[in-house]
Amino acid sequence: MTTDEPRAAAGGDDRPVLPEGRFEGREDFRQRVRDALACAEQEGWREIFVSDAGFHDWPLGERAVVDSLLAWSRSGRRFVMLARSYNELTRSHPRFVSWRKTWAHIIECRRCATADPLDLPSVMWTSGWAMQRLDPERSTGVCTLIPERRVAIRESLEEWLRQSAAGFPVTTLGL
Repeated sequence: MTTDEPRAAAGGDDRPVLPEGRFEGREDFRQRVRDALACAEQEGWREIFVSDAGFHDWPLGERAVVDSLLAWSRSGRRFVMLARSYNELTRSHPRFVSWRKTWAHIIECRRCATADPLDLPSVMWTSGWAMQRLDPERSTGVCTLIPERRVAIRESLEEWLRQSAAGFPVTTLGL
């Protein structure tokens, strides 16, 4: 199945489903990231957009998450990242950094170095589903399939992209 219309939580089979509604706490947030990436793998989403000040709470370095990303990765896919800084990500998530190097041709990394860490949205967005942390410090937020909310989130992300520059290079050149 290749669609950007993810299935909401309903049950019935063993395929991953995406939750809707509010979430609270760091582990609840992390589980929703895992579930979303497993769903992206199964359903073949074409585009995933993630944004966070530094991705320190995200489970991007976990083997299961990287395995989901690896299975999801192929031609015609697009993964966009937006951060204030990628320093924490490179230190804490070596598996993700390795995946990023292999699949650099489908990954666009942008950086807003001057953004206030609390202003930069903490979001995972796809054309059919979105998750937004409204309070990153407490990891509370909402997951939604509602088109109007997803459009508003995407418009906010586009505004941040206009203020950003390329970041998180695959290799660093030195003397």
